[in-house]
Amino acid sequence: MTNGVTIGQAAAFVGVTVKTVRHYHKLGLIEEPERDSSGYRRYGSADLLRLVQTRTLAAAGVPLAEIGPLLDTDAERFAAALADVGRQLTERIEELITRRDTLHRLADGDRALLPDRAVALLERMPGLGFTADEVAATREGWVLAKALVPDGFDDYLTHFAHALEDTQLVALTRRAAEAAAWEPDDSRIAELATAAANHYLANPALLKTVTGLQARTEAATRYTLIAHHGEEQTPAAARLTALFETRLRAAGTHFPRPEFR
Repeated sequence: MTNGVTIGQAAAFVGVTVKTVRHYHKLGLIEEPERDSSGYRRYGSADLLRLVQTRTLAAAGVPLAEIGPLLDTDAERFAAALADVGRQLTERIEELITRRDTLHRLADGDRALLPDRAVALLERMPGLGFTADEVAATREGWVLAKALVPDGFDDYLTHFAHALEDTQLVALTRRAAEAAAWEPDDSRIAELATAAANHYLANPALLKTVTGLQARTEAATRYTLIAHHGEEQTPAAARLTALFETRLRAAGTHFPRPEFR
């Protein structure tokens, strides 16, 4: 055959590289034309048509392994196959949109790992007197809680929001933060633990902020990981926590005993 075009011309006409054309040959998507008397392979109109079809389907997202059978099938199956590819592309688009949204949320800090309700509560805490370190510790604990006890996390946030409205509880919490700097044998620690426990017991709804993140399986392990995450407790803080938990348990409140401290 002396008419037709060379592989370089065919690639240029169709808008692909010579390497791509050869790759299509290797996969069997396009048959290699016979060589002419000069030793060149010449691509005729039918070859170019097949090359255009292959390039178009590949650009549309059809896997190369599926293009050959697709081009060799009848019109009805071709349309059905394209519809299936379309569905797959839609799923990929949705996945990419989700990834993009996650990146946007990452740029906004906490919103990639926590729901908007949790972020709003964290943003309220500084105005109630919580330090940046306390807010950060709460944030990290919530990220763990959402992952380890996802079923109870939303309800927990509801109880936490109610707790922030309790001015006496907030005051007790602020006092507990101050107590971390006391001597561990300070008599005020026992008094504070008793006052805090009594306040929780007098307001049963508040206990949900203590018991609300219990898991159905490996409860103690999960509870410990969440409740004591990031703690580098001072001796005073450790004693306050232990006394508080002991008083609640003595009153019949059930929550997992930490497996390690």
